[in-house]
Amino acid sequence: MSTLSTHVLDTALGCPAQGIRVTLEHAGALLGSGVTDVDGRIRDWHAGRAASHPTWPSFGTGSYRLAFHVSEYFAATARESFYEIITIDFRIARESEHYHVPLLLNPFGYSTYRGS
Repeated sequence: MSTLSTHVLDTALGCPAQGIRVTLEHAGALLGSGVTDVDGRIRDWHAGRAASHPTWPSFGTGSYRLAFHVSEYFAATARESFYEIITIDFRIARESEHYHVPLLLNPFGYSTYRGS
């Protein structure tokens, strides 16, 4: 089974983005959620209804969605933002690999990639 991690960097401020709520879904079911910490990372996923599977937090092959609720973050930092929720749909193709999905964020743009 694969493992998954994510982190968010605010490129406008040049620092990690703390306090962004992130949800993880698979096949339309909520697997878990978390909030980015001071390093912009989610270290503890809070399991959703579908995450009662004994292999949690390991993941099988298939399509997944990370949803970053960024409007709350920008409102908390008193900045206007074009985005409300940024979703990243990705595929876990090979079991036994680690998948890292970072988000580089600013109020009017973002990018992502498969990290290590």
